[in-house]
Amino acid sequence: MKKGFDSQAYLEEQSRAILERAAQFDNKLYLEFGGKLGYDFHAARILPGYDPNVKLSLLQKLKDNIDIVVCIYAGDIERKKIRADFGISYDNDTLRILDNLREWGLSVRGVVVTRYEDQPAVRTFINRLVRRNIRVYTHRVIPGYPTDLDTIVSPDGFGANEFIETEKPIVIVTGPGPGSGKMGVCLSQVYHEQRRRIRAGYAKFETFPVWNLPLRHPVNLAYEAATADLADVNMVDPFHLEAYGKTAINYNRDVEIFPVVRRICAKIMKQENLYQSPTDMGVNRIGFCITDDALVREASTQEILRRYFRYRCEYLLGSADRSAADRVKLLMDELGVAETDRPVVVPARQAAEDARRQPGKGCDNFYCGAAIRLPDGKIVTGKNSPVMHAAAACVINAIKVLAALPDELLLISPEVLHSVGMLKKDFMKSKRMSLDLGEALIALSVSGPANPAAELAMRKLSRLAGCEMHLTLLPSPGDEAGLRRLGINLTCDPLFASRDLFED
Repeated sequence: MKKGFDSQAYLEEQSRAILERAAQFDNKLYLEFGGKLGYDFHAARILPGYDPNVKLSLLQKLKDNIDIVVCIYAGDIERKKIRADFGISYDNDTLRILDNLREWGLSVRGVVVTRYEDQPAVRTFINRLVRRNIRVYTHRVIPGYPTDLDTIVSPDGFGANEFIETEKPIVIVTGPGPGSGKMGVCLSQVYHEQRRRIRAGYAKFETFPVWNLPLRHPVNLAYEAATADLADVNMVDPFHLEAYGKTAINYNRDVEIFPVVRRICAKIMKQENLYQSPTDMGVNRIGFCITDDALVREASTQEILRRYFRYRCEYLLGSADRSAADRVKLLMDELGVAETDRPVVVPARQAAEDARRQPGKGCDNFYCGAAIRLPDGKIVTGKNSPVMHAAAACVINAIKVLAALPDELLLISPEVLHSVGMLKKDFMKSKRMSLDLGEALIALSVSGPANPAAELAMRKLSRLAGCEMHLTLLPSPGDEAGLRRLGINLTCDPLFASRDLFED
């Protein structure tokens, strides 16, 4: 695929910027690390060429200079908040982050549970970590935070928080998502360091919005789309404009909280003019490494369309308000694009219509079409049947094309399909024999030893990573999990796949 971003240049630029910032504070910098630490597929989708794990590479490059702290908001644990991109809860995502850091040879000083109020579910999570020899710290709610400075910057505020002992000059404070309490942990640590006569500092590393791109650049609009459920809005940083006469882009929450953060920093560090603007607090260099602006604009526009479909589906499922989709629709109107400008939408809907015209081929009279765009731009479709879900049929058809196999060739023998179907019906008590994507891939692997064509096609599955797919109905759990593991970017129309309220 074409590239519009230079990850290697970014790695060099970003590491240098962080080291330079640390040098301003007696080599003790607490760096709030926003966004996804690893597997940042949002950035990879809108910046073709961006390595989804470039932040982990950055930490590995700075390994000798950093300690790492992971924090999570207790309320997110209690209500089992879900990360839509991975389909897992925030507490499980914290475990995933710890595993990822270990795999990259990076050690963690500890996990901080922020705004802890003795919730039973949170205590279970803490016990789980402690019994795996991971140090856990708890920070309570500070009365009057973030406006009551006299309480916050006192022994009853930050002073009441447990201090995390660190050794390296840069302390990375990260978490599974927004609202984890990263900034509070950083400032609490700076308070404790100052009481130990160490002139520690604070800075912020956020990937988006990109401060040196125009306000309405599609990259920044894609960030607005990604956070539409949080009602984030990009804006010109008024503090930066006033201080320097230059335009820089930030977002509403950072701009709104900046006066408070500046006062807290001034009270802790006894330094009034540390930062003039929220943009000054940042160390992001991502905008300097875009190499093909036109390609990045198109990729970002497609991401906005993906977000529109996602919010509409989340509204149907009851997990989002209609306002999120409405906000993204306004961005689409601003860019002059419609949902059918996503290339796989019309072919998927046509495949569903083709299925409707074949009596007996649908499932419970619900007809589903799927379309996937291959790396060379070719679009392959699939539709549901009593044998296979549309997503499964589409993937099977796609790997046939990639393996240059004839369409009429059967990769999975009818006997294997029947056997798996009977297993579902007779032993797993499923209402439907039709195979979802996960089941179809298992059936394909079983067919491999006896069918060289099936084995050849299976080798092409890795080429589907990063491909775009659209379904005309909501995916089943097996389809959604399978597509996520294959790395396929899925959108779907907000329609249920059956009349059943419970998916078995």
